[in-house]
Amino acid sequence: MKKVLSGFLILFGCSSLAQQTAISAIAAAAPTVRTASGIVRGVTEGDVESFKGIPYAAAPVGEFRWRPPQPVAAWQGELDASKFGANCAAAGWGGPPGSIQAGSSEDCLFLNIWRPAGAKPGAKLPVMVWIHGGAFVMGSGSGAGVEGQFAKKGVMLVTINYRLGRLGHFAFPALSKEHPEEPKGSYAFMDQIAALKWVKQNITAFGGNSKNVTIFGFSAGGVSVHSLLTIPTARGLFQKAISHSGGGRDGVLTGRPINKENASPYYPVSAETIGINFAHKHGIEGTDAAALAKLRALKVEEIVDGGQETDGQGGPRIYSGPILDGKLVVETSESAYKEGRQARVPLLIGNCSAEIGGAFVNANSSKEELFSRFGELKDEAKAAYDPDGNKEFAEVQTRFNTDKVWAEPARFTASSFAAAGDPAYIFLFSYVPSAMKERMKYGPGHGTDISFAFDNLGIGGFGPPPTSEDKEVARMMNAYWVNFAKTGDPNGLGLPKWPVYSPQKNEILDIQSDGKPVGKPDPRKARLDLIEKAVKMGDKLQPNGI
Repeated sequence: MKKVLSGFLILFGCSSLAQQTAISAIAAAAPTVRTASGIVRGVTEGDVESFKGIPYAAAPVGEFRWRPPQPVAAWQGELDASKFGANCAAAGWGGPPGSIQAGSSEDCLFLNIWRPAGAKPGAKLPVMVWIHGGAFVMGSGSGAGVEGQFAKKGVMLVTINYRLGRLGHFAFPALSKEHPEEPKGSYAFMDQIAALKWVKQNITAFGGNSKNVTIFGFSAGGVSVHSLLTIPTARGLFQKAISHSGGGRDGVLTGRPINKENASPYYPVSAETIGINFAHKHGIEGTDAAALAKLRALKVEEIVDGGQETDGQGGPRIYSGPILDGKLVVETSESAYKEGRQARVPLLIGNCSAEIGGAFVNANSSKEELFSRFGELKDEAKAAYDPDGNKEFAEVQTRFNTDKVWAEPARFTASSFAAAGDPAYIFLFSYVPSAMKERMKYGPGHGTDISFAFDNLGIGGFGPPPTSEDKEVARMMNAYWVNFAKTGDPNGLGLPKWPVYSPQKNEILDIQSDGKPVGKPDPRKARLDLIEKAVKMGDKLQPNGI
């Protein structure tokens, strides 16, 4: 900006003194906030102020690779918070082998804040903390279109980075012995908790209300919301939760060597075994401190290493995903919900109507093959998914995958909250953007709802130009989210009634294919009842990759 301004002033014959005076005036107008670590200087754009690239923890590098996030060092002067910090290291897409994504780094624990312009300490604005998706191996808090739309409606938005892939989820015998007082395994969740602690400590200085924080996330971010709801050390760091396409019966790996008592229903090996497999891939033998030192000496590109789950096709697993370590993650979200051990907060939860097609299901040839996997429930499956016998196999696959991975677990979660006496609201996003109607034959796919919830359609050139109908759907959806952040109830003036969920009435908000939000009994009831029954009977319906 200094170079641009200097050129402008020289063009009009201004003196060096005039240049410096103008630059000083601009700098003085930039918003500043004093955090616990030092002063940050943001930027003002219209009626929104932003502060980007604020470190909430020290760089997790060197000896701090695979350690809980460490306190950030204080700085002198003003930290330039006008630009995003580096994204967390992730595999490069389309780049040369052994590369990481441009703009990503192992030094990545940054957060970003958008607030209404002029907000002062004591304003007590509601705060929303966004946890990005990306299967725990990609994504960032600076994702396309995540801007200041919430701030324009009186809600402060915080977005965060957290460690990805094997940097975010990793277990190894020597790690389990090193620093035994520390939690191990899911460093991504530790990062998220550290960011929430930063918010609790610092957000008042930005004008936010540290006692009115809503966490919300999509996909892996939605899974993270379930984890934060059930991790004891996350208690008290937020007061409301929203999960987009995050499931609710999500499995985690056991951290220690597997046995009959801690066997995971999803993987036949433990997280430590997977870590040993990864070490072997790099020629590292043994499981002691010397082996761990060699792992820490690997380049970040070798750790990220394309994000493969196995060492070659059919090879041993080398990536775990979230880990049940017994200290940080002490149980699955499902077991916590069954016993009512989750955080006692209002919940908003849901998914799109056609999340994903055939990639997740172990039946790739016919409806009969899929229905046969229900065993004695085969006839009920036919009646629920294809009552007239005329649906295409691709549609049946899509509905089953969506219900199995996202919709039924969301209903299970909402039922658990209702049983505990906490309000839960279920949404079904059935609206397809006008430009996507030909591509999305059976309904909106995974993540279609996010730009509507943010009301940022077309911002920054992201996505097709929205129609007036698209914009109206986004306006209403965002209004529900804003209301929920402010009060814990999504309902408000001018919006169709969104009924609180109860298993007896089974009412949800369906944002229908015509764009109209309607509170009504869940039209998927027969299908979700079938999935629930299959789960209770032993559940042999695990999709691929879950």
